[in-house]
Amino acid sequence: MVKKKVVRPIAEMARKIREYRALKERPRDSQKYALDYETMTRPYTGKRLPVMAWESVRTESRLFSLMAGLRLFGVGRLFTRKSWLSEHQEPCYWKITKVKVDYTAENMDHGKAWGILTFKGKEESEVKEVDKVVYHDWRLVPKHEEEEFRCFAPVPDQNPRPSHAAYPPLLRAMILARRREEDWHRRPGSRPSTCTGTSSSTRSISTTKRRRSRGEWPPERAPSGESGGGNERERRWGMLTSPHPGLCC
Repeated sequence: MVKKKVVRPIAEMARKIREYRALKERPRDSQKYALDYETMTRPYTGKRLPVMAWESVRTESRLFSLMAGLRLFGVGRLFTRKSWLSEHQEPCYWKITKVKVDYTAENMDHGKAWGILTFKGKEESEVKEVDKVVYHDWRLVPKHEEEEFRCFAPVPDQNPRPSHAAYPPLLRAMILARRREEDWHRRPGSRPSTCTGTSSSTRSISTTKRRRSRGEWPPERAPSGESGGGNERERRWGMLTSPHPGLCC
């Protein structure tokens, strides 16, 4: 018989209460990322910002610091980053579509935002959450400069990738030897190879020696002006056995 599951409602309720308290007691972003601008340390963690970031912290703004002074918290506006402007020639920006503000923050300069990312002139199709909103390198694109900022003419690639490559010499020789053998077996009156355990190149060399002993090699070329199936076959044999045969790959 299947053992009946013991229901413990009090223990289940206590577990839910613990999870709820842990959720309520977790630090908010306004507490976690609060910054003392005099000492450049975060009071919650006690960590100090890198020295190279001090100038950006004093001169640049965070994303929600810019959104707090805009209508509808900047929904529909374009925001870019200082690092993108210095590293890429193509336009890189976020178009904000949704904002969730942390109203418990002192200046309402924390929260979450969602939007459509355009990176290096390529716009993504789905809405994603904006990352690195607490970085001090966000900039607002002015309303009258949005059209000019979006304009982008793609530059053709000056070093396109090759679409094909030549065969290595050994592989090319093996392919030519296999073609010679297959063409010889297609000719009427040719004997099937009875060699076992030998490679295709060895069989093709032995076949060529037998043809030379019978006076069938090299094949005679037809006079110019004549046409026929034999002429095409002999032309192909001459191409494959030339010192530098062409191989299309």
